[in-house]
This record gives sequence, structure tokens and C-alpha cells, in this order.
Amino acid sequence: MAELGVLVVHGMGAQRPGCTHGFATAVDGVLARAGVPKGTVLWEEGYWADVLNGAEDDLWLRMAAGGELEWTRLRRFFLTAFADAVAYQRSVPGTGSPDATYARIHARLRERLERLRDALGADRPLVVVAHSLGTVIASNYAWDEQHRPTSGASPFARLETLAGLITLGSNLPLFTLALPQVECIAFPAPGLPRALREAARWINCYDPDDVLAWPLRPLGGGYETRVAEDRIVNVGDWRTSWNPASHERYWDDEDVLAPTAELLRQLVLAGREAEGQAMVASALASALSGGSASAPDVMSGAALPLAGTVPSTVTERPVAG
Repeated sequence: MAELGVLVVHGMGAQRPGCTHGFATAVDGVLARAGVPKGTVLWEEGYWADVLNGAEDDLWLRMAAGGELEWTRLRRFFLTAFADAVAYQRSVPGTGSPDATYARIHARLRERLERLRDALGADRPLVVVAHSLGTVIASNYAWDEQHRPTSGASPFARLETLAGLITLGSNLPLFTLALPQVECIAFPAPGLPRALREAARWINCYDPDDVLAWPLRPLGGGYETRVAEDRIVNVGDWRTSWNPASHERYWDDEDVLAPTAELLRQLVLAGREAEGQAMVASALASALSGGSASAPDVMSGAALPLAGTVPSTVTERPVAG
């Protein structure tokens, strides 16, 4: 039975549906080797690229037909990659009103979160894994839900059960230049049970050769305490690990897979501990009242299954700088 949900948010570029499925499968494999059965963690892809792909394709066709262009492959790359960041705006310039693209992308994430919540059957603990521009989108989504919660959305979709964050190749520091001051989102979710709050972690993985990736703790404004670790990784193979092309290689590298799986494993265990504490509290309350009560779910809904113990460690290879 599922005990934890993971939303995976891709980054910029001409991404296609299923672009993060290989990552989920690889992490499930690491978890299985650590004793966490398949199905304990449910995955959902926070796919948003199609909000912009059609407009970008149309723009490319019009520009390519309207004049002579050199370096067309490089031009197409920049259009599909960096146009995402340009189109994804926090507000319409000069108005302060939310941009339609911004709102549509956030609506897509909310839809995917609700779908994941339905599959889990309850407001279970949540982990968000995001890459590149996806880290900015996830952060903005969290900020909006924390300051202006969406009416009618589930607590899960409002990130009220957020217990883990893994950011990969994040360019979030660049986007803080548009803000009057740097202020980190609240993390972990304040309403989590004690066991989950103690296990909650935000890990920011970045490769120093990836010029689009940055550490987050030096930003200040709360990042220095809420981000547990700016983890230096060395992603890619002999062709990409030493240059900026490493930006696209976080999803399949052991330097990322191992710590991701370990965080998920720790949160599964913490969820079981929290459920056990809730059952004890319920039993005590029932005894004191002279009645009987069923053990509540730690987050709300059906109880988390108290499955067998998993090994205490996941073997990791050394992280290269």
C-alpha cells in the first residue's frame, strides 16, 4: 500500500510526456534493493511543457520562414529552453496581475497533485523533486499556496503535507533578482507530525560544471536554514560531466538517485513512526473516555500501513566535486 507521494517537475526545453519516468523507475529500483517494496512510493509527473510547446513551435516556424538564419540548431535550442523562462512570468509587466502562462502552469501542477492524492487515497506525506526552471515553478507554487491557498484544493495539493524537497540544477537564485527581497518558502510544512518534521529535508544538488546550477543556502532569507544541504554532485559521463552539458544529466546519475532514494526511505519510516504515535494517542484517548476509537491516519484519511522494517542504509558511492 502506498505511503508516500512524489511529484517530479521537469525543467526547461522541449520536454515530452514521460520525460521523468526513467528517473522514477531508477529510484524505485534503489528503494527495492534497500527493502522498500514497489508501490510504497507513488509517483506523478508534474508535466507542464505542453503549455508552451505549441506557441514555441509556431514562433520558430514563423521566424525561420521570415528571414535567413544561421546556427539554426542552436537557435532552436535557445528558443525552446530560454523562452520557457521568459514566458513564465510572475506578473504581467506594468500591471502586477498574474500572467496567464504562470497561472496555467500552476494549474497543471495542482491538477497533477490532486491526481496523485487520489491515487494515494489520503493526504499522505509529499516529496517534490524538481529540475532547472522546474525548481522555480515549484518554489513559486509553494509560495502562492502558503500565502494565498487555493479554495477547494485538497491539503495535499496545497502542499500542507510537504516533507521533502530535492532540487536539481536549480537556477532559482537568478530569479530572485526580480524580487524586492529574498524570502524562502516555509519548509517543512508546519502541520506535519513531529516524526515527519524531524525527518524532513531539502537537498539541493548541483554540479559545479553546470553553469545554470547554483547553491541555495548563500541566498539567505531563510534558505540558509531550510535547505539542509547544497550537495555537490558530478553528473553525466565522460562527454558531459566536465562541462555545462551536465545540466541535462541529473536524472540518471547515481549521485542523485542514491540520496533521493535515501530521503524517501527515511520519510517512509518517519511516516510509520508518526502513525504509530497517532495510534497510541488514539488508544489513550479512547481509554480515558471509556469508549473505543479507530486509529486515525497521521495526515488524515486511512491509516498508513505498518509494513516491515527496511534496512537502515542505502549504499552510496562517494560524491565527486
